[in-house]
Order: sequence, then structure tokens, then C-alpha cells
Amino acid sequence: MTTNAHKRRDMDIMKLMMSDYAVDMEGDGSEFVVAFHGPKDSLYEGGVWKVHVTLPKDYPYRSPSIGFKNRLFHPNVDEMSGSVCLDVINQTWSPMYELVNIFDMFLPQLLAYPNASDPLNSDAAALMIQDFEKYSLKVKEYVRKFAQNLALDDLPSSVKKNRHPSTDSSSTVRSASSSSTIDSAASSATMLEADRMVVDDGSSSARVSVLAQEEQANGLENDEDDNEDDDLSSLSDEDDDDDDDDDDDDDDDLVLDL
Repeated sequence: MTTNAHKRRDMDIMKLMMSDYAVDMEGDGSEFVVAFHGPKDSLYEGGVWKVHVTLPKDYPYRSPSIGFKNRLFHPNVDEMSGSVCLDVINQTWSPMYELVNIFDMFLPQLLAYPNASDPLNSDAAALMIQDFEKYSLKVKEYVRKFAQNLALDDLPSSVKKNRHPSTDSSSTVRSASSSSTIDSAASSATMLEADRMVVDDGSSSARVSVLAQEEQANGLENDEDDNEDDDLSSLSDEDDDDDDDDDDDDDDDLVLDL
């Protein structure tokens, strides 16, 4: 295998692992086992299969060999050997395809849409065509027996080690980040409320001060008005006294004339 082929092989395996597939390497890295989950909304949902993958020396120019290690009932999968009859693997493979395409697209489509006209398991193909209800029941029975009650010890070691650890850690980080953001927002809201209260108190104090000044000014004006009234009253009294004195003088003058 050339250096470029080694790089391509390693890169494709790394992409497969980064896509949350549990991979258990064997030998020199050209063979490994992948834990494959049955596609949702299919008869195989809920099952987990160990899929053995062998990469040829001239990969990716030649397709990998794949096979199911635990049994399943499917027209295009040999029940005993686990070999797969899939055109894109056996005939139309292209170097543009990657390992992750096999587990993201090719195998899910195979399990969801079996092809009874080109079978590896003739019994499954015949039952699917003749009585689909019985076929469905038998598929589910195989899932329950061979793919659902699989003990953890029977799975590849990396299935247990790499059971989405990055998802758990990232969830913890996101949770901590969210908590920090909420605390920060609450603290900011508290500070804003305190500032508003201070401003309100300051405004209230300022209003009280203005009112006090206005009352004081009104009091001074009232005092001045009272003083003016007193002055006017005094002047009026003096004028009256002067008028009385003048009248008395006039009376005296009349008496002298007489």
C-alpha cells in the first residue's frame, strides 16, 4: 500500500470514528469491527450489529469487504456468513466514496429497502414476496434474539470505551456555559435594578429639596406681604391721626374767632 493510500485509509477510519461509530481495530489497521445500529423506522430498528470490515491493499480504488458477524434475516445478507449483496460495494464502488458512506447511507438503505429479486438468502426473499407480515415478524424475531440482547462483553471493546464520550463532555461544557450565562444575566439585571433605585431615590430627594426651597420662598413672600400690610396699616393710622389733629386745630381756630 502506497503512502497516499495509507493516508487515505487512516483519514477515512478517523472520519468514521469522529462520526460517533465505535470502531475496534484489528491487526495492522486494514481490518476492524464497527458497531452498526439498525435504521430508524425500519424492521431492524433497535438492533446492533457487529460489522467486520477488511480494506484491500489498493483501497480506495477497490471496495472494502464487509460482513455481519451476528445474524439477521434479510434477503440480501447471507444468514450464516454475513456476506452482503450490495451493488455499490461489489460493482459500482468509486474512490470518491468513504467508509462513513457505507454506514451512513449504503447499509441503512439496504436494511430499509431489501431487494428480493437478487437474494443471498432465498428463504427471506421468498417469504418477503409471499407473506410480508410473516416476513416482518421473523425479521423482528432475529433482531430480538441476535441483535437486541447482545451483552456488552460481546461487543468490540471500543464500543464500550467510545460510547459518545465527546457528546457527554460537550453537553457538560454547554451546561456550564449556559449556567454561567444565566448567572451573569441575573447579576446584570440586579445591578441595573439597583442603579434604577438609586436614580429614583436621587430624583425623589431632588424633588423633595426643590419642594422645600419652594415652600421656603413662599414663606418669605408671605412674610414680606404681611410686613407690607403692617406698614400700610401704620401709615393709614398716622394719616387718620393727622386728620384728627387738623380737625381739632380748625375747631380751636373757630372758637378763637368767636
